[in-house]
Amino acid sequence: MENINEIPRDEGIDHSLALLKEGYEYILNRRKSLQTNIFETRILGKKAICMGGKEAAQLFYDQTKFQRQDAVPNRIIETLFGKNSVQTLDGVAHRHRKKMFMNVMTKEKINEFLDIAKLEWEKALDQWSKETEIIFYEEMKTLLCKAAFKWIGYPPHEKDTEILMNEIGAMFETPIAFGLQHWIGRNKRNQLEKKMEKLIEKIRSNEVQVQSESILHQFVFYKDLDGSLLDVETVAVEVINILRPIVAISIYINFIVMALSQFPHERVKLKSTPDYIHLFIQEIRRFYPLVPVAAAKAKSSFTWNGYTFHEGTLVLLDIYGTNHDPNIWENPDEFQPERFAQWQDDQFSFIPQGGGRYETTHRCPGEQLTIEAMKLSLEYLLNKMDYEIPEQDMYITMDTIPSIPKSKVILKNVKRLKESIH
Repeated sequence: MENINEIPRDEGIDHSLALLKEGYEYILNRRKSLQTNIFETRILGKKAICMGGKEAAQLFYDQTKFQRQDAVPNRIIETLFGKNSVQTLDGVAHRHRKKMFMNVMTKEKINEFLDIAKLEWEKALDQWSKETEIIFYEEMKTLLCKAAFKWIGYPPHEKDTEILMNEIGAMFETPIAFGLQHWIGRNKRNQLEKKMEKLIEKIRSNEVQVQSESILHQFVFYKDLDGSLLDVETVAVEVINILRPIVAISIYINFIVMALSQFPHERVKLKSTPDYIHLFIQEIRRFYPLVPVAAAKAKSSFTWNGYTFHEGTLVLLDIYGTNHDPNIWENPDEFQPERFAQWQDDQFSFIPQGGGRYETTHRCPGEQLTIEAMKLSLEYLLNKMDYEIPEQDMYITMDTIPSIPKSKVILKNVKRLKESIH
Protein backbone atom coordinates (compact mmCIF):
# COMPACT_ATOMS: atom_id res chain seq x y z
CA MET A 1 0.00 0.00 0.00
CA GLU A 2 1.35 3.42 -0.99
CA ASN A 3 2.29 5.74 1.87
CA ILE A 4 0.19 8.90 2.10
CA ASN A 5 2.20 12.06 2.77
CA GLU A 6 0.96 15.52 3.63
CA ILE A 7 1.70 18.03 0.89
CA PRO A 8 4.05 20.76 2.17
CA ARG A 9 2.27 24.09 2.65
CA ASP A 10 3.14 27.70 2.02
CA GLU A 11 1.93 28.95 5.39
CA GLY A 12 -0.46 31.90 5.47
CA ILE A 13 -4.06 32.84 4.74
CA ASP A 14 -3.63 33.80 1.07
CA HIS A 15 -0.64 34.27 -1.23
CA SER A 16 -2.16 36.21 -4.10
CA LEU A 17 -0.06 39.28 -3.31
CA ALA A 18 3.12 37.19 -3.09
CA LEU A 19 2.30 35.69 -6.48
CA LEU A 20 1.90 39.16 -7.99
CA LYS A 21 5.07 40.44 -6.31
CA GLU A 22 7.30 37.51 -7.25
CA GLY A 23 5.67 36.71 -10.59
CA TYR A 24 7.59 34.11 -12.55
CA GLU A 25 9.64 33.11 -9.53
CA TYR A 26 6.85 32.59 -6.98
CA ILE A 27 6.60 28.80 -7.35
CA LEU A 28 10.32 28.28 -7.89
CA ASN A 29 11.15 30.33 -4.79
CA ARG A 30 8.81 28.17 -2.67
CA ARG A 31 10.15 24.96 -4.15
CA LYS A 32 13.62 26.06 -3.06
CA SER A 33 12.67 27.32 0.42
CA LEU A 34 10.42 24.34 1.20
CA GLN A 35 12.87 21.93 -0.48
CA THR A 36 10.12 20.23 -2.44
CA ASN A 37 8.79 20.07 -5.98
CA ILE A 38 5.20 20.20 -4.76
CA PHE A 39 3.43 22.40 -2.24
CA GLU A 40 -0.01 23.66 -1.35
CA THR A 41 -0.97 27.33 -1.30
CA ARG A 42 -4.04 29.58 -1.44
CA ILE A 43 -4.59 32.00 -4.31
CA LEU A 44 -7.62 34.28 -4.49
CA GLY A 45 -9.02 32.40 -1.53
CA LYS A 46 -8.83 29.01 -3.23
CA LYS A 47 -6.60 26.04 -2.50
CA ALA A 48 -4.05 25.30 -5.20
CA ILE A 49 -1.30 22.74 -5.57
CA CYS A 50 1.86 24.09 -7.20
CA MET A 51 4.47 21.76 -8.66
CA GLY A 52 7.46 21.81 -10.95
CA GLY A 53 10.17 19.68 -12.47
CA LYS A 54 10.27 16.91 -15.05
CA GLU A 55 8.20 14.36 -13.12
CA ALA A 56 5.59 16.97 -12.24
CA ALA A 57 5.32 18.03 -15.88
CA GLN A 58 4.86 14.41 -16.95
CA LEU A 59 2.04 14.06 -14.41
CA PHE A 60 0.45 17.38 -15.36
CA TYR A 61 0.12 16.42 -19.03
CA ASP A 62 -1.54 13.09 -18.17
CA GLN A 63 -5.04 13.75 -19.47
CA THR A 64 -6.48 10.84 -17.55
CA LYS A 65 -5.77 12.80 -14.35
CA PHE A 66 -6.23 16.45 -15.27
CA GLN A 67 -8.66 18.61 -17.19
CA ARG A 68 -8.44 22.20 -18.46
CA GLN A 69 -12.13 23.00 -18.28
CA ASP A 70 -12.84 25.61 -15.57
CA ALA A 71 -9.16 25.66 -14.55
CA VAL A 72 -8.03 28.91 -16.13
CA PRO A 73 -9.31 32.12 -14.46
CA ASN A 74 -12.04 33.89 -16.40
CA ARG A 75 -9.92 37.06 -16.77
CA ILE A 76 -7.42 35.04 -18.83
CA ILE A 77 -10.17 33.42 -20.90
CA GLU A 78 -11.64 36.85 -21.62
CA THR A 79 -8.33 38.31 -22.77
CA LEU A 80 -5.87 35.64 -23.83
CA PHE A 81 -7.69 32.49 -25.00
CA GLY A 82 -11.33 33.34 -25.69
CA LYS A 83 -14.48 31.45 -24.74
CA ASN A 84 -14.76 27.81 -25.82
CA SER A 85 -11.22 27.89 -27.20
CA VAL A 86 -9.11 24.82 -27.80
CA GLN A 87 -7.17 25.61 -24.61
CA THR A 88 -10.30 25.04 -22.51
CA LEU A 89 -11.31 21.67 -23.99
CA ASP A 90 -10.52 18.14 -22.87
CA GLY A 91 -10.56 14.60 -24.24
CA VAL A 92 -12.05 13.84 -27.64
CA ALA A 93 -13.33 17.39 -28.10
CA HIS A 94 -9.84 18.78 -27.50
CA ARG A 95 -8.14 16.34 -29.86
CA HIS A 96 -10.66 17.07 -32.60
CA ARG A 97 -10.25 20.85 -32.27
CA LYS A 98 -6.47 20.53 -31.92
CA LYS A 99 -6.41 18.69 -35.24
CA MET A 100 -7.69 21.87 -36.90
CA PHE A 101 -4.50 23.60 -35.80
CA MET A 102 -2.15 20.70 -36.48
CA ASN A 103 -3.50 20.46 -40.06
CA VAL A 104 -2.06 23.88 -40.84
CA MET A 105 1.22 23.50 -38.93
CA THR A 106 2.85 21.40 -41.62
CA LYS A 107 6.40 21.96 -42.85
CA GLU A 108 5.01 23.30 -46.12
CA LYS A 109 2.73 25.80 -44.39
CA ILE A 110 5.48 26.93 -42.02
CA ASN A 111 7.77 27.55 -45.01
CA GLU A 112 4.99 29.61 -46.59
CA PHE A 113 4.85 31.72 -43.45
CA LEU A 114 8.63 32.21 -43.51
CA ASP A 115 8.49 33.38 -47.14
CA ILE A 116 5.85 35.93 -46.20
CA ALA A 117 7.77 37.02 -43.11
CA LYS A 118 10.95 37.52 -45.18
CA LEU A 119 9.13 39.97 -47.44
CA GLU A 120 7.85 41.85 -44.40
CA TRP A 121 11.36 41.97 -42.94
CA GLU A 122 12.68 43.43 -46.19
CA LYS A 123 9.99 46.13 -46.29
CA ALA A 124 10.49 46.94 -42.63
CA LEU A 125 14.27 47.17 -42.98
CA ASP A 126 13.88 49.66 -45.82
CA GLN A 127 11.57 51.77 -43.65
CA TRP A 128 13.70 51.53 -40.50
CA SER A 129 16.73 52.72 -42.46
CA LYS A 130 14.94 56.03 -43.01
CA GLU A 131 14.28 56.63 -39.31
CA THR A 132 16.57 57.83 -36.55
CA GLU A 133 15.34 55.24 -34.09
CA ILE A 134 12.63 52.62 -33.74
CA ILE A 135 10.87 50.89 -30.86
CA PHE A 136 11.76 47.39 -31.95
CA TYR A 137 9.08 45.52 -29.97
CA GLU A 138 6.29 47.59 -31.50
CA GLU A 139 7.79 47.25 -34.97
CA MET A 140 7.98 43.48 -34.62
CA LYS A 141 4.36 43.26 -33.51
CA THR A 142 3.38 45.15 -36.66
CA LEU A 143 5.61 43.02 -38.90
CA LEU A 144 4.31 39.75 -37.49
CA CYS A 145 0.71 40.96 -37.58
CA LYS A 146 0.98 41.66 -41.30
CA ALA A 147 2.67 38.31 -41.91
CA ALA A 148 0.11 36.38 -39.85
CA PHE A 149 -2.93 37.82 -41.63
CA LYS A 150 -1.35 37.25 -45.05
CA TRP A 151 -0.46 33.69 -44.04
CA ILE A 152 -4.02 32.76 -43.09
CA GLY A 153 -5.24 34.16 -46.40
CA TYR A 154 -6.69 37.56 -45.50
CA PRO A 155 -4.13 40.37 -45.99
CA PRO A 156 -5.05 43.45 -43.92
CA HIS A 157 -5.38 46.92 -45.40
CA GLU A 158 -2.38 49.04 -44.46
CA LYS A 159 -4.61 51.50 -42.60
CA ASP A 160 -6.01 48.67 -40.46
CA THR A 161 -2.71 47.06 -39.49
CA GLU A 162 -1.93 49.23 -36.48
CA ILE A 163 -5.45 48.76 -35.08
CA LEU A 164 -5.27 45.00 -35.53
CA MET A 165 -1.79 44.87 -34.00
CA ASN A 166 -2.94 46.83 -30.96
CA GLU A 167 -6.00 44.61 -30.51
CA ILE A 168 -3.97 41.41 -30.71
CA GLY A 169 -1.13 42.77 -28.60
CA ALA A 170 -3.53 43.76 -25.81
CA MET A 171 -4.68 40.14 -25.55
CA PHE A 172 -1.30 38.83 -24.40
CA GLU A 173 -0.15 42.00 -22.65
CA THR A 174 -3.05 42.38 -20.20
CA PRO A 175 -4.32 38.99 -18.86
CA ILE A 176 -2.55 39.41 -15.50
CA ALA A 177 -3.10 43.18 -15.32
CA PHE A 178 -5.64 44.72 -12.99
CA GLY A 179 -7.93 47.71 -13.27
CA LEU A 180 -8.24 49.77 -16.43
CA GLN A 181 -5.41 48.03 -18.30
CA HIS A 182 -7.12 44.65 -18.01
CA TRP A 183 -10.46 46.03 -19.17
CA ILE A 184 -8.78 47.67 -22.14
CA GLY A 185 -7.38 44.25 -23.09
CA ARG A 186 -10.77 42.61 -22.71
CA ASN A 187 -12.41 45.32 -24.82
CA LYS A 188 -9.78 44.95 -27.55
CA ARG A 189 -10.49 41.22 -27.75
CA ASN A 190 -14.23 41.86 -28.01
CA GLN A 191 -13.64 44.33 -30.84
CA LEU A 192 -11.52 41.92 -32.85
CA GLU A 193 -13.87 38.98 -32.21
CA LYS A 194 -16.78 41.00 -33.61
CA LYS A 195 -14.77 41.88 -36.72
CA MET A 196 -13.81 38.24 -37.26
CA GLU A 197 -17.39 37.04 -36.72
CA LYS A 198 -18.65 39.42 -39.43
CA LEU A 199 -15.89 38.26 -41.78
CA ILE A 200 -16.69 34.58 -41.16
CA GLU A 201 -20.39 35.16 -41.84
CA LYS A 202 -19.55 36.92 -45.10
CA ILE A 203 -17.23 34.09 -46.17
CA ARG A 204 -19.91 31.50 -45.43
CA SER A 205 -22.52 33.50 -47.36
CA ASN A 206 -20.04 33.98 -50.23
CA GLU A 207 -20.04 37.79 -49.84
CA VAL A 208 -16.29 37.58 -49.26
CA GLN A 209 -14.23 35.00 -51.10
CA VAL A 210 -10.99 33.49 -49.86
CA GLN A 211 -8.92 30.78 -51.48
CA SER A 212 -10.18 27.30 -50.63
CA GLU A 213 -6.68 26.12 -49.65
CA SER A 214 -6.15 29.04 -47.27
CA ILE A 215 -5.94 28.57 -43.52
CA LEU A 216 -8.85 30.95 -43.01
CA HIS A 217 -11.06 28.89 -45.33
CA GLN A 218 -10.12 25.68 -43.49
CA PHE A 219 -11.07 27.20 -40.15
CA VAL A 220 -14.30 28.79 -41.38
CA PHE A 221 -15.55 25.48 -42.77
CA TYR A 222 -14.12 23.14 -40.11
CA LYS A 223 -16.75 20.76 -38.78
CA ASP A 224 -17.38 19.75 -35.20
CA LEU A 225 -17.61 16.17 -33.95
CA ASP A 226 -21.30 16.03 -34.89
CA GLY A 227 -20.52 16.98 -38.50
CA SER A 228 -21.89 20.53 -38.25
CA LEU A 229 -19.90 23.69 -38.83
CA LEU A 230 -18.40 25.28 -35.73
CA ASP A 231 -20.46 28.25 -34.56
CA VAL A 232 -19.29 31.62 -35.80
CA GLU A 233 -18.16 32.80 -32.35
CA THR A 234 -15.94 29.77 -31.85
CA VAL A 235 -14.36 30.08 -35.30
CA ALA A 236 -13.56 33.73 -34.57
CA VAL A 237 -11.89 32.74 -31.30
CA GLU A 238 -9.79 30.05 -32.97
CA VAL A 239 -8.74 32.24 -35.90
CA ILE A 240 -7.49 34.73 -33.31
CA ASN A 241 -5.76 31.84 -31.54
CA ILE A 242 -3.62 31.42 -34.64
CA LEU A 243 -2.94 35.14 -35.10
CA ARG A 244 -2.26 36.05 -31.46
CA PRO A 245 0.61 33.60 -30.76
CA ILE A 246 2.36 34.64 -33.96
CA VAL A 247 2.30 38.31 -32.97
CA ALA A 248 3.47 37.30 -29.47
CA ILE A 249 6.68 35.89 -31.00
CA SER A 250 7.73 39.56 -30.94
CA ILE A 251 8.53 39.05 -27.23
CA TYR A 252 10.97 36.24 -28.03
CA ILE A 253 12.53 38.30 -30.82
CA ASN A 254 13.06 41.12 -28.33
CA PHE A 255 14.94 38.62 -26.20
CA ILE A 256 17.19 37.82 -29.17
CA VAL A 257 18.27 41.47 -29.37
CA MET A 258 18.82 41.52 -25.62
CA ALA A 259 20.90 38.34 -25.70
CA LEU A 260 23.09 39.63 -28.54
CA SER A 261 23.65 42.77 -26.46
CA GLN A 262 24.12 41.10 -23.08
CA PHE A 263 26.30 38.26 -24.39
CA PRO A 264 28.23 39.78 -27.34
CA HIS A 265 30.65 36.81 -27.47
CA GLU A 266 27.74 34.74 -28.81
CA ARG A 267 27.92 36.57 -32.14
CA VAL A 268 31.22 34.90 -33.03
CA LYS A 269 29.83 31.43 -32.34
CA LEU A 270 26.65 32.13 -34.28
CA LYS A 271 28.55 33.34 -37.34
CA SER A 272 31.17 30.61 -37.33
CA THR A 273 29.03 27.57 -36.50
CA PRO A 274 25.67 27.23 -38.32
CA ASP A 275 24.46 24.45 -36.00
CA TYR A 276 24.91 26.79 -33.05
CA ILE A 277 21.91 28.85 -34.20
CA HIS A 278 19.44 26.20 -33.04
CA LEU A 279 21.18 25.89 -29.67
CA PHE A 280 21.05 29.66 -29.25
CA ILE A 281 17.33 29.86 -30.04
CA GLN A 282 16.52 27.05 -27.62
CA GLU A 283 18.47 28.78 -24.86
CA ILE A 284 16.57 32.02 -25.53
CA ARG A 285 13.35 30.11 -24.98
CA ARG A 286 14.68 28.50 -21.80
CA PHE A 287 16.54 31.40 -20.23
CA TYR A 288 14.15 34.33 -20.64
CA PRO A 289 10.69 34.34 -19.00
CA LEU A 290 7.56 34.19 -21.14
CA VAL A 291 4.92 31.75 -19.86
CA PRO A 292 4.90 31.56 -16.03
CA VAL A 293 2.54 28.65 -15.30
CA ALA A 294 -0.05 26.32 -16.79
CA ALA A 295 -3.29 25.53 -14.96
CA ALA A 296 -5.46 22.40 -14.73
CA LYS A 297 -7.86 20.68 -12.34
CA ALA A 298 -7.78 17.15 -11.00
CA LYS A 299 -10.44 15.11 -12.84
CA SER A 300 -10.83 12.74 -9.91
CA SER A 301 -8.98 11.99 -6.67
CA PHE A 302 -5.69 10.10 -7.01
CA THR A 303 -2.36 9.58 -5.27
CA TRP A 304 1.02 10.42 -6.82
CA ASN A 305 4.38 9.96 -5.09
CA GLY A 306 2.50 9.56 -1.82
CA TYR A 307 0.58 12.83 -2.23
CA THR A 308 -3.20 12.95 -2.61
CA PHE A 309 -4.81 15.13 -5.25
CA HIS A 310 -8.51 15.62 -4.58
CA GLU A 311 -11.06 15.93 -7.37
CA GLY A 312 -11.50 19.51 -8.53
CA THR A 313 -8.29 20.83 -6.96
CA LEU A 314 -6.56 23.56 -8.96
CA VAL A 315 -3.02 22.58 -9.97
CA LEU A 316 -0.39 25.00 -11.28
CA LEU A 317 2.63 23.70 -13.20
CA ASP A 318 5.75 25.83 -12.88
CA ILE A 319 6.73 26.44 -16.51
CA TYR A 320 9.43 29.03 -15.82
CA GLY A 321 10.77 27.12 -12.81
CA THR A 322 10.97 23.82 -14.68
CA ASN A 323 13.03 25.53 -17.37
CA HIS A 324 15.30 26.82 -14.55
CA ASP A 325 15.29 23.68 -12.43
CA PRO A 326 18.82 22.96 -11.08
CA ASN A 327 17.94 19.25 -11.01
CA ILE A 328 17.51 19.39 -14.79
CA TRP A 329 19.81 22.20 -15.90
CA GLU A 330 23.36 22.82 -14.73
CA ASN A 331 23.82 26.49 -13.77
CA PRO A 332 20.25 27.29 -14.86
CA ASP A 333 20.63 31.04 -14.33
CA GLU A 334 23.51 31.28 -16.78
CA PHE A 335 23.03 31.76 -20.52
CA GLN A 336 24.67 28.68 -22.04
CA PRO A 337 23.36 27.59 -25.46
CA GLU A 338 25.90 24.75 -25.52
CA ARG A 339 23.76 22.89 -22.97
CA PHE A 340 21.38 21.92 -25.80
CA ALA A 341 24.11 20.19 -27.82
CA GLN A 342 23.64 16.98 -25.81
CA TRP A 343 20.04 17.53 -24.77
CA GLN A 344 17.54 14.88 -25.80
CA ASP A 345 13.94 16.01 -26.18
CA ASP A 346 12.00 14.02 -23.61
CA GLN A 347 8.91 16.30 -23.87
CA PHE A 348 8.84 17.18 -20.16
CA SER A 349 12.17 18.70 -19.03
CA PHE A 350 12.02 21.69 -21.42
CA ILE A 351 8.51 23.13 -21.63
CA PRO A 352 8.51 26.80 -22.73
CA GLN A 353 5.36 26.18 -24.79
CA GLY A 354 4.00 23.16 -22.92
CA GLY A 355 4.93 19.51 -22.68
CA GLY A 356 3.91 16.13 -24.05
CA ARG A 357 2.83 15.27 -27.58
CA TYR A 358 1.46 18.01 -29.82
CA GLU A 359 -1.43 15.89 -31.10
CA THR A 360 -2.86 14.87 -27.75
CA THR A 361 -1.83 17.38 -25.06
CA HIS A 362 -2.14 21.14 -24.66
CA ARG A 363 1.39 21.73 -25.97
CA CYS A 364 1.37 24.69 -28.35
CA PRO A 365 0.84 23.47 -31.94
CA GLY A 366 2.77 26.48 -33.27
CA GLU A 367 6.00 25.75 -31.43
CA GLN A 368 7.96 24.84 -34.55
CA LEU A 369 6.70 27.94 -36.36
CA THR A 370 7.88 29.99 -33.37
CA ILE A 371 11.37 28.47 -33.55
CA GLU A 372 11.66 29.03 -37.30
CA ALA A 373 10.40 32.62 -37.04
CA MET A 374 13.00 33.26 -34.36
CA LYS A 375 15.75 31.80 -36.55
CA LEU A 376 14.69 34.04 -39.44
CA SER A 377 14.74 37.08 -37.16
CA LEU A 378 18.18 36.14 -35.85
CA GLU A 379 19.45 35.92 -39.42
CA TYR A 380 18.36 39.50 -40.07
CA LEU A 381 19.63 40.86 -36.76
CA LEU A 382 22.97 39.11 -37.14
CA ASN A 383 23.77 39.21 -40.85
CA LYS A 384 21.49 41.59 -42.72
CA MET A 385 21.35 44.75 -40.66
CA ASP A 386 23.41 46.97 -38.45
CA TYR A 387 22.07 49.02 -35.58
CA GLU A 388 22.99 50.79 -32.39
CA ILE A 389 21.48 50.18 -28.98
CA PRO A 390 21.31 53.56 -27.20
CA GLU A 391 21.30 53.85 -23.43
CA GLN A 392 17.92 52.69 -22.20
CA ASP A 393 16.19 50.64 -19.53
CA MET A 394 16.04 47.11 -20.96
CA TYR A 395 15.62 45.58 -17.54
CA ILE A 396 12.85 43.01 -17.27
CA THR A 397 11.15 42.54 -13.93
CA MET A 398 10.01 39.10 -12.85
CA ASP A 399 6.70 40.49 -11.63
CA THR A 400 5.76 41.81 -15.08
CA ILE A 401 3.89 39.22 -17.13
CA PRO A 402 4.63 38.99 -20.00
CA SER A 403 8.22 40.09 -19.48
CA ILE A 404 8.59 43.00 -21.87
CA PRO A 405 11.57 45.31 -21.12
CA LYS A 406 10.58 48.81 -19.99
CA SER A 407 12.11 50.47 -23.04
CA LYS A 408 10.58 47.85 -25.38
CA VAL A 409 14.09 47.82 -26.94
CA ILE A 410 15.01 50.96 -28.81
CA LEU A 411 17.26 50.58 -31.86
CA LYS A 412 19.04 53.55 -33.39
CA ASN A 413 20.54 54.16 -36.83
CA VAL A 414 19.30 50.92 -38.36
CA LYS A 415 21.06 50.24 -41.65
CA ARG A 416 20.92 47.44 -44.17
CA LEU A 417 24.26 45.70 -44.60
CA LYS A 418 25.50 46.12 -48.15
CA GLU A 419 25.83 42.39 -48.86
CA SER A 420 22.16 41.89 -48.02
CA ILE A 421 20.72 44.35 -50.56
CA HIS A 422 17.82 42.63 -52.33
